Amino acid sequence: MKQRRIVYFLSIVLLALIIPLQASAQFEDPEIVKVEHSNRAEFQERFANINWTGQGLYNPTTIDRIPTIELRSRLQAVFGDPTQTIGDLINTANYRPGKAVQFEYWFVIDEEIPMMVLDLDGPFENGLVYVGASRYIDLMPQVKRTFTRLLMNEGDSLASFSDYFYSPERDQWYEVTYNNGEFNREIIDRPSFN
Repeated sequence: MKQRRIVYFLSIVLLALIIPLQASAQFEDPEIVKVEHSNRAEFQERFANINWTGQGLYNPTTIDRIPTIELRSRLQAVFGDPTQTIGDLINTANYRPGKAVQFEYWFVIDEEIPMMVLDLDGPFENGLVYVGASRYIDLMPQVKRTFTRLLMNEGDSLASFSDYFYSPERDQWYEVTYNNGEFNREIIDRPSFN
């Protein structure tokens, strides 16, 4: 009988030690790694069969109310240059200006989960558009919380950038910049992309 009590006691102690370890592992911040411009083809090939969705990424957070032009500067400060811009798309066979975006940041979360973040309407809206792999919907709220924290805490400083954007509603090209503390959306003629 005494031996059963000892086994029972040790089992409870062991469980008390294991459960908190498992719980903390589930809530660790995911590792978010940006895909560099030079690695776009590898990312596209690796995730060619992914079903993309925004589900799980659209619970409102602080960054959803911030102008996209400021978020672009925060993204630059935290992650550097975008993975892809309109300049990368304009000379491709299927290019349509109205479908192109100002910028796209591609990420791999915890070495296996693809995610893309892009602008909705260039510098004229608030927030960002998020898409991730549908089979990881349950992890996306934590990914967005971590992403938001990175942009709001580590992205406190704003970084200079210069992008182009075409607005089909306005039938107009813009150079979108942040430099010397000033955000600008300058109307321009169609830029030449080489």
